[in-house]
Amino acid sequence: MDMQVAKKKLGLKEKYQVMTRDLDWTPTYQKMEDIYPYVHYEGIKIHDWDRWEDPFRLTMDAYWKYQAEKEKKLYAIIDAYAQNNGHLNVTDARYINTVKLFLTGVSPLEYMAHRGFAHVGRAFPGPGPRVACLMQSLDEMRHFQTQVHAISNYNKYYNGFHDFRKWHDRVWYLSVPKSFFDDAITAGPFEFIVAIGFSFEYVLTNLLFVPFVSGAAYNGDMGTMAYGFSAQSDEARHMTLGLEVIKFILEQDPANLPIVQRWIDKWTWRGYRVLTLVAMMMDYMLPKRTMSWKEAWEIYFEENGGALFRDLARYGIRMPKCAETIALEKDHLSHQAWCTFYNYTAATAFHTWLPNEDEMQWLSAKYPDSFDKYYRPRFDFWREQAARGNRFYNTTLPMLCQTCQVPLFFTEPGDPTKICYRETDYKGMKYHFCSDHCKEIFEHEPEKYVQAWLPVHQIYQGNCFPEGTDPTAEGFDPLKAVLQWYNIIHGRDNLDFEGSEDQRNFAAWRAQATRNV
Repeated sequence: MDMQVAKKKLGLKEKYQVMTRDLDWTPTYQKMEDIYPYVHYEGIKIHDWDRWEDPFRLTMDAYWKYQAEKEKKLYAIIDAYAQNNGHLNVTDARYINTVKLFLTGVSPLEYMAHRGFAHVGRAFPGPGPRVACLMQSLDEMRHFQTQVHAISNYNKYYNGFHDFRKWHDRVWYLSVPKSFFDDAITAGPFEFIVAIGFSFEYVLTNLLFVPFVSGAAYNGDMGTMAYGFSAQSDEARHMTLGLEVIKFILEQDPANLPIVQRWIDKWTWRGYRVLTLVAMMMDYMLPKRTMSWKEAWEIYFEENGGALFRDLARYGIRMPKCAETIALEKDHLSHQAWCTFYNYTAATAFHTWLPNEDEMQWLSAKYPDSFDKYYRPRFDFWREQAARGNRFYNTTLPMLCQTCQVPLFFTEPGDPTKICYRETDYKGMKYHFCSDHCKEIFEHEPEKYVQAWLPVHQIYQGNCFPEGTDPTAEGFDPLKAVLQWYNIIHGRDNLDFEGSEDQRNFAAWRAQATRNV
């Protein structure tokens, strides 16, 4: 009788080789350029796809095992949070507006990232990055689902959550994050991986997730904290993928350097403009604050990012040229954004308020060179006017930047008393920009950005009213019509927090819970 010989167990490296590289094949009856049509037109030259290495060497069977374990723990926390009325343990009902901003402005981007990485995984001929992009695509879908599941608990009790997907496609301020990903996903595969995998995931992701997640924990929102930390464990792989792809591209051919540098300049700036919403959230929307936007930028970009770009200098990569402009704006960005939303809160899907005296003292301490001089007088004046019954709501439509789609409220670098405005002409039309960087991005690809869906332009053209609306009818109220098209309930989902239904309900439910205890 023959003795059965035990098969030698594959090592991690061999197993990774079998389950990734050995699944690839060379086509025989189709041309490579027909199978992978997007890989050449950006000008990036790749000579050897096998040189790309995944530092994690993660295979699909291991991926499902790890993710399943994380799901069990995450949903146990989410279920316990919901069953124990965890929403009443947050510091203040104002905080819930932070969750509204996250759901409407960030969660849909996770789904767009899922689509983008699925496309890139199909577009790359190399099996290594294809497998890594596939896993990241699944990660992004998981992030979107877990965020929606966790936040859906708030939708049972509070306003401003009921139609987030429609709002992402229609509401004026949400066109900023939407246009960012629309821009990225309509680029080529290499630009997408630089835009999202490197510039956003590696360079800027800590400025998005750390403030939101730590802010949630600090304000008693264990549900948001749980899905945030669960997502951050995936981010380690995402950041590594972004960095490794950058190094791989630069090592393949010297001609790739100027293309990649231009993309890094572009997408660092575009991502920074999206983070305007995060800056505002950190400094104004958290009842208990963790750190200021300025401090976060100095830690996560100037220090950490500075070290990254010093490391990449050996490839010829330099710090994005927008960094100098951002350094001048960090004392002003969050204040200017909150002032704008306070004036336009009649057209938002969340509430706004004026900071109280304790909060203004905190802002004074964090921004000693700007807050008391430029912004405290503004808030004091608005508070005085509101007390007299003259609460100001801006009902005019602002000019938007053609590139980033943010209203033109940013000020000149180095002069916070003057609005920054740039313009250019293209094919007989005039286009407007919030900065030199947005203008430069437009001028490099004008045919792409002239097609931008700008909310203000669409409203003026009559494209943001319910079907059958007659703007010429007597007494026509354009704001009311636009809110109907948005499906924002005026006075319930927006306007001031003080006196809102959310504030009243939260106080009543918390009082009831205290009596029951």
